[in-house]
Amino acid sequence: MVKLSTLLRLSLFTLASGFVLIAHSQNAVLYSPDQKTTVVFKIDAQKKNSVFYSVSNNGEIILDESPLGFEFENQKALQSNLRIVSVQRKSINTFWKPVYGERKQYPDHYNEMVIQLEESIFPKGKFSITFRVYDEGVAFKYFIQTNKPVTISKELTGFQFDKDDTSWITHRAQAKYIKGSISKTGIGCECPYVLEMNPGKYIALGEAQLVDNPRMKFDRSEKDSLLLLADLDGNAVYDSSFSTPWRYLMIADSPGKLLENDYFILNLNAPNALKDVSWIKPGKVIREVTLTTAGGKACIDFAAKHHLQYIEFDAGWYGPENESSSDATAVHVDPARSPGPLDLQNIVNYGRSKNVGVILYVNQKALTKQLDTILPLYHSWGIKGIKYGFVDVGSRQATDWLHEAVRKTSKYKLMVDIHDEYRPTGYSRTYPNLLTQEGIRGDEESTDNHNVLITIFTRMIAGAGDQTNCYFTPRVDEKMGSHASQMAKSICIYSPWQFIYWYDRPENSPRAKKAEPVQQHLL
Repeated sequence: MVKLSTLLRLSLFTLASGFVLIAHSQNAVLYSPDQKTTVVFKIDAQKKNSVFYSVSNNGEIILDESPLGFEFENQKALQSNLRIVSVQRKSINTFWKPVYGERKQYPDHYNEMVIQLEESIFPKGKFSITFRVYDEGVAFKYFIQTNKPVTISKELTGFQFDKDDTSWITHRAQAKYIKGSISKTGIGCECPYVLEMNPGKYIALGEAQLVDNPRMKFDRSEKDSLLLLADLDGNAVYDSSFSTPWRYLMIADSPGKLLENDYFILNLNAPNALKDVSWIKPGKVIREVTLTTAGGKACIDFAAKHHLQYIEFDAGWYGPENESSSDATAVHVDPARSPGPLDLQNIVNYGRSKNVGVILYVNQKALTKQLDTILPLYHSWGIKGIKYGFVDVGSRQATDWLHEAVRKTSKYKLMVDIHDEYRPTGYSRTYPNLLTQEGIRGDEESTDNHNVLITIFTRMIAGAGDQTNCYFTPRVDEKMGSHASQMAKSICIYSPWQFIYWYDRPENSPRAKKAEPVQQHLL
């Protein structure tokens, strides 16, 4: 017979390790630290032992029973015939300090459970789902341990609602937002996806820590108008064990509180991987549009006088950006954009004398072909950062390449701004040299104030947004509201690299060969 003292020691060890066998249970429950939010994980015996989860907040259903799992190529789906093997729990209550950010420090307080599951193709210990519940929301991710290639053809994750809540919908990262509802979501809705459940309850759905997986968007189910389904951008092949990005559900009592809690997404990413961050310096930027030495120096003089920290040379400084023959290792001004001349090294040196840094734009075509060559070269020139243009996004291959490109820039002390369709998922916490990104309908689209206000409470939950602010250009008065709203955007739209004068240039700058019809000078 086992002694009582031995049983007590075993029980204490079990509690201390947080590892609890629950072979006979088919449910697992997790609460937020403030006890307001509850997640229930369930294996439904009446549905072939399929897996589901549900979320409630203050007793109100947020998500009804929602499906989980995957479909694979050349093997059966991982969704049914599952059994809970064990649940491992832990609680974390800490904070961390960012290199830069909207706060001096961020709270990181959550309860977690890792549910080990068993199925014939993924026996004990090979498949698990991790849930975290914060006061700010819920997140979960999958883990599959394998020693042979696995191809995910479809993710079966769903978000089941019980009424047709109001939502704000866009299907491209730089498109307009449309006020709709769950039943009107359509195919390929962007993250974060914000919904109003009632005047006192707002939620945001999305993904975090998307680093080497295909991007997720949302589709409305064809069979159930109140069910949103994960929509992966193509198949994903994994040669070894892997985790998915986090799928999250933020909960708040106002749109403003959702935005205030945007650190929730950063918390779902790994801590800062860089030992030396002294070279990472946010600041304000003026875009140099003439691609000339005179224009560059005029921008530097203006920046120094008005306390801007950077100037940026955009497309055309190394030739036509969309031609594969253009060489980003040398200055060859695109004659369609400017007659030149452009002495880039002269400008870099001049900027250094006035404490103004230089940023260079490089298109995906040149990045793909020359990344490993241009990074050490630009570092030797004294360049402070790169704006990645027209990068590929969505597929696993594109996502993997892009984040590797961010990591590579850090080795040469180069900061990064990713333009066009890329939307952040919190990777700036891990590699803070990724200062900002577009993925936003900015001022180059002549965005009206109505859409900007929606953007602040939707897109900006995901992280910093390069709004490409302009101020003096005629489109401000004609299409975009007012100069006052342009000034307000520079405060309300967070971006560690903030482009203030996108279409504008200093008074003593030469006129660009192909400027806007009335290109306003800065006074």
